[in-house]
Amino acid sequence: MKTTNFRIAAVAAAVLALGTLAACGSGDDSEGKDGDKASGTIAFLMPDRASTRYEEQDRPLFEKKVKELCEDCKVLYQNGDGDPNKQQQQANSAIAQGVDVLVLDAVDTKAAATIVANAQAQDIPVITYDRPITTKPADFYVSFDNEGIGKMIAESLVKKLDADQADGGLLMVYGSPTDDAAQLIKKGMKAGVEGSKYEMLAEFDTPDWNPQKAQDWVSGQITKYRDDIAGAVAANDGTGGGTVAALKAAGIDPVPPVTGNDAEVAAIQRIIAGEQYNTISKPISIVASAAAEAAVSFLKGEEPKADTELFDTPSQLFTPEVVTAENVKKVIFDSKIYTADQVCTGAYAAGCKKLGIN
Repeated sequence: MKTTNFRIAAVAAAVLALGTLAACGSGDDSEGKDGDKASGTIAFLMPDRASTRYEEQDRPLFEKKVKELCEDCKVLYQNGDGDPNKQQQQANSAIAQGVDVLVLDAVDTKAAATIVANAQAQDIPVITYDRPITTKPADFYVSFDNEGIGKMIAESLVKKLDADQADGGLLMVYGSPTDDAAQLIKKGMKAGVEGSKYEMLAEFDTPDWNPQKAQDWVSGQITKYRDDIAGAVAANDGTGGGTVAALKAAGIDPVPPVTGNDAEVAAIQRIIAGEQYNTISKPISIVASAAAEAAVSFLKGEEPKADTELFDTPSQLFTPEVVTAENVKKVIFDSKIYTADQVCTGAYAAGCKKLGIN
């Protein structure tokens, strides 16, 4: 049974962080499940707005899939805005108000172990999403293979540099030091350049995945290594965009190859314009749908199906795809992830036409 002590302690945070949840979304609904029929409330807590994907893709896709699977289910969405304390308040509020499942993409994966423990203490299953929590096993984990992503983008860059007979070294622009998914990507990035002829000139863990902080750091490295920079391995499209901005601001032309990850619209535009070399297509619909299916399974009293285990947590890991100018039409546009109207605007129209995107 869920006790009331924690809820009383968390009520102040509930008043601050959230509005009142509708009675139809209370925990009692899920306790009255009838066969395969599910009902209840699922908290969907995302980490930040620095990456546009959470507001533009994860949230609407998750909500849509939950609605398809469970007409009587409610989704409580909150964004932590890059603040672990704010996300902790949001989680406390959700727990206090009786959510039945909590889906968590943590701001700080170390600090978020407390969120997992608090929810599980109230018999609320926790699905970690995108970013794993390594110090406290959750009930389920859904993500793409983050270490594989890091290795894929780095190996793709090395092949490009080899083909271009490039000389010099690499700037390594990692993700947030408080994000365990970033640490997996970092491990893969390093593995992807090991054994190549390209020295890692300098390395940086980007606080909060903040593109401006990545840009500022790269600007500083340009003053040291300007003529020695063959390329940059950036952990996502935000840090990649910051890297490209720094290189352009320094007047480096052409911009050396820069990696990315997430296939954001801006990154696809940079690839079309020849300013970013690659990104990773990991259709958010895949992980959002998988997380929704897992959440509804928990509401039915069933265990979601795992294909592996990571950090002592049953997990579903999906394989993404590297995107470059060579395959962007096929991977992004032919598969209808984006349309030409979304991407081929203004200065990017000519590049789209050249690649046969219309």
